[in-house]
Amino acid sequence: MKFVAIAGSIRKESYNRKLANYIRTRYQQKVEIELLNIEDLPFFNQDEEEEPLTAVRDFKQKVSEADGIIIVTPEYNHSVPGVLKNAIDWCSRVDKVMMNKPVMIAGGTMGALGTVRSQMHLRQILNAPGVAALTLPGNEVLIGTIHQKMNEDGKLVDEPTIQFLDTVMNNFIAWVEKIS
Repeated sequence: MKFVAIAGSIRKESYNRKLANYIRTRYQQKVEIELLNIEDLPFFNQDEEEEPLTAVRDFKQKVSEADGIIIVTPEYNHSVPGVLKNAIDWCSRVDKVMMNKPVMIAGGTMGALGTVRSQMHLRQILNAPGVAALTLPGNEVLIGTIHQKMNEDGKLVDEPTIQFLDTVMNNFIAWVEKIS
């Protein structure tokens, strides 16, 4: 089984990018996970949707070929980062590669709420007719005070958080196997 992961932040030291890499490494014996780059995607432009740049075509092809998607997002101004929304916008047009694709959402923040508002908006976006992705209800990863639960190498070190993430990932993998 193959998943793609999308980190909603392009910042080099992003906790969410580190979390996406941690997930990729921790569960590599269960599922192959490729972390996709959204930094090189141009702004969505309807004039170019029929013949997008190579970066867009490659990104959409990897999303299309994946059995599932893991989106790890920070929260910017109570919502999703623009670069993440832009990536989803590209996926929602022409061949609509996220349609009926299983998606798991995760996120961490230095604050207490762990990207809850961002994830609420992301679920609305994923439900849009052109996106129509599938999310497993109640299978959410909201990591508050992530800076206290992750070491400098980007590895989670808080055992209750690790155990919870294990449960959520196992639920997601089993769900993807069931609906595939």
